[in-house]
Amino acid sequence: MKLYNTLTRKIEEFKPIEDKKIRFYHCGPTVYWVQHIGNLRAMTWADFIRRSFIYFGYKVKFVRNYTDVGHLTSDEDEGEDKMEKGAKREGLTPKQIADKYIKIFEDDCRALNILEPDYKPRASEYIKQMQKMIQTLLDQGFAYITSLAVVYDISKFEGYNKLNHQKLELNLKGAGKGTVEDPEKKHFADFNLWVFKKGVHKNALQTWPSPWGEGFPGWHIECSVMAKTILGDTIDIHMGGIEHITVHHTNEIAQSEAANKVSFAHHWIHNEHLNVDDEKMAKSKGTGYTLKEIVDRGFDPLVLRYFFLSAHYRSKQNFTWEALKSAQESLNKLRNIVLNLKSQKNPASPIFLKNNSFCQRFADTLSNDFQIPQATAVMWKMLKSDISENEKYNLLMDFDKVFGLAFGQTAEEKIPKEIKKLEDQRLQARKLGDYKKADELRLQIKSKGYGTIDLKDGYKIKKL
Repeated sequence: MKLYNTLTRKIEEFKPIEDKKIRFYHCGPTVYWVQHIGNLRAMTWADFIRRSFIYFGYKVKFVRNYTDVGHLTSDEDEGEDKMEKGAKREGLTPKQIADKYIKIFEDDCRALNILEPDYKPRASEYIKQMQKMIQTLLDQGFAYITSLAVVYDISKFEGYNKLNHQKLELNLKGAGKGTVEDPEKKHFADFNLWVFKKGVHKNALQTWPSPWGEGFPGWHIECSVMAKTILGDTIDIHMGGIEHITVHHTNEIAQSEAANKVSFAHHWIHNEHLNVDDEKMAKSKGTGYTLKEIVDRGFDPLVLRYFFLSAHYRSKQNFTWEALKSAQESLNKLRNIVLNLKSQKNPASPIFLKNNSFCQRFADTLSNDFQIPQATAVMWKMLKSDISENEKYNLLMDFDKVFGLAFGQTAEEKIPKEIKKLEDQRLQARKLGDYKKADELRLQIKSKGYGTIDLKDGYKIKKL
């Protein structure tokens, strides 16, 4: 397999640390609010990638964390803790906020048919391990203490910018000493490992005792520690959004490799953003859509999953309601095909998939940096080919191991009595030769979202 590595900016041959085993860490959500569909696209794409590895026979140990403390409203060391902001907004404790929005997030993931992670740690559960790594960094001279925090000294880590490929002064907003909330920092890009309950954080709602003073962990140390504790000092794959490259993942590398003395992650995967109507998604503009809003407009959550198939993870994708409607039509067509194939006499007759040319083309697209849109095109070409119905059915089931569209659960939809009555009237009109009335009834049925297929012994109704 070949995949793009953000660390080297190249397509590389994937070589796991252990044969056929993968240690995969995915940066999960900060659980202070409902996740919008841009975040859900990132989660769905991590699922596509994980499923692809499983498809090729890898055993994937998959971790997706929850940030429930320490992520400030700025990704740098500025602003209020997002969890505290959520708690104040709703009059709840930070834990109650975390519990509430983790449940909503997990419900959304199930609705999108995203596989359950093997591990889903909460940052607040790893405070002791974080303090241990921080002490290691202090002991080894990679950190220092100010009046407000324990701070990582980036000047002590060679190759600090090897992931983001930036000049140091471009890493954060502003430049020079004194432009951040802690004027004692040696350099503006030095980042917090542990924040004391002082200054702007003197009323922090979530704090713990530590050898250096009561406080809470910095955001970056959390992922380093959770990945190390669950997966080991070196992992195969670390994934997140492109917004994490400049600061968060850059800082993870610095602290992990300084503390552990080995490479942190061999392959870095970053997904691009989802735009809405060709503009950046924004709550202020009413475009920070949630899955509930998608469902409230009458769309099956798997329609959104199908929509996500149409753009590569390293490409921006543009969401419009028209594009989602088109995805709905395509998915409904696929489901009807599945139903028709299932109705054949021997739909589950096994075929030797490894020797099938479509199966090989499908595998080739996946093994080239997860070209899922091309894999979808292979599926449609296969369905239009002249291979047997049994082969089509079995290939669809095989491809769906990656797509996750739940084809195996597709069942004949219950047709409303009103539609059946209209169809009976249409059929009767045809028998009487009143084709004008029959066509009017067909259009009436279509306006209600259904189509009809005339058969020798009756008709078949399908949802459009």
